Amino acid sequence: MTTRILPVVNDADAARSITTLLSQLPDAEPAAPVGDSTSLLDTLARLAGESLDELPEVVLVHERIGPVPALELIREVALRFPAVGVVLITADASPGLFSAAMDSGARGLIGLPLSYEELTARVQAAAQWSIGVRRHLGASGDVFTGPGGTVVAVTGAKGGVGTTVTAVQLALAAQASGKSAALVDMDLQTGDIASYLDVQFRRSIADLAAITDISPRVLQDAVFSHQTGMALLLAPGEGERGEEVSDRAARQIVSALRNRYEVVVVDCGTQMNGANAAAIEMADVALLITTPDVVAVRAAKRTVRLWERLQIRKAEETTTVVNRYSRSTEIQPPLIERITGTRVARVAVPANFKELQAVVDAGRMQDLESKSVVKQALWGLAGELGIVKAPEGAEKAGKFRNDRGSVGPRRRRGTLGAENAHNTSRKGEGEG
Repeated sequence: MTTRILPVVNDADAARSITTLLSQLPDAEPAAPVGDSTSLLDTLARLAGESLDELPEVVLVHERIGPVPALELIREVALRFPAVGVVLITADASPGLFSAAMDSGARGLIGLPLSYEELTARVQAAAQWSIGVRRHLGASGDVFTGPGGTVVAVTGAKGGVGTTVTAVQLALAAQASGKSAALVDMDLQTGDIASYLDVQFRRSIADLAAITDISPRVLQDAVFSHQTGMALLLAPGEGERGEEVSDRAARQIVSALRNRYEVVVVDCGTQMNGANAAAIEMADVALLITTPDVVAVRAAKRTVRLWERLQIRKAEETTTVVNRYSRSTEIQPPLIERITGTRVARVAVPANFKELQAVVDAGRMQDLESKSVVKQALWGLAGELGIVKAPEGAEKAGKFRNDRGSVGPRRRRGTLGAENAHNTSRKGEGEG
């Protein structure tokens, strides 16, 4: 049987050396090397979208790959594409690194300089493991093996602009449209999605923070199955436990959820820390919620500039949503677009708190009436984002024309900003 091998290396000399040796392996079909972590994830996602059988059996990751560090990249591949055997190529063949690589999900480690015998043995072992996993996955629907669900990160420019209401309604819209949806409360110290949906559950996102291998069963134990069908991963009831969720833990958690659900909505709150910075980095869609007033728009601009300085997200890759919109306000969406440098969603959410007050007070956000203009706008926004198929006319509430075009999921992943965000939050600079 032919073994398909995908090398991941950004050094030209190392790529030539690896390719030469791979061409000599028996029954091997090496692909052209990919030069960075983003290209690898995009390539695997594209192949998995076609069929599980299109994925390579073996991926060889060179230690100097970037921008995602090699071990974190291995962990990401192992979580999102469990049928691929990943092997690390490194000059450090110490027991410590070997153990760390295995913990990250690698199926082997090859020392530098490369030897034909070791390369053959490790590739064959990883390929056999991959074949066994595919045989298991083919007989079970328990593991999501597609390219991964869409992750939507929702952040508020400042407190009180409607971040949680937006996140909850987007997740409800996705679930109601027939997609499996998860709603994550990444506002780790003050998040209160549980109150909006009248949920009491002892497990939280903090319970996953120390787990290095988040299996489907472990994830299932941590999430709450809401009556609407969507999964909830709640913030800890004790705010101090939020510090247990590091940027690395956040990446693992979001990756595990992406593998299990078609839509993952993450409420990142308004405060910047390493965990929600990682979620914003990984998101396919990053939403910044603001209201059309001077204070909120200034806060939105500061947030966008903060994300750019910390290399979390570029302004042009951020979508601003205008909440409590009215045609009579002096600050209109096109002006917000110019001030922030972001793309503003075509759907703006009208100001009508009276519609929300009863369901918010009762903790029954899912019971918001279909005729509510707020609900129509937010579900129309879900359609605009591509996480549901928007029903005809759903965007007519609060819509304005945006010459930049529609908003849709954009694949963007990196790790440059989360640690900086964590450091910034320690210094008190990360406030909205």
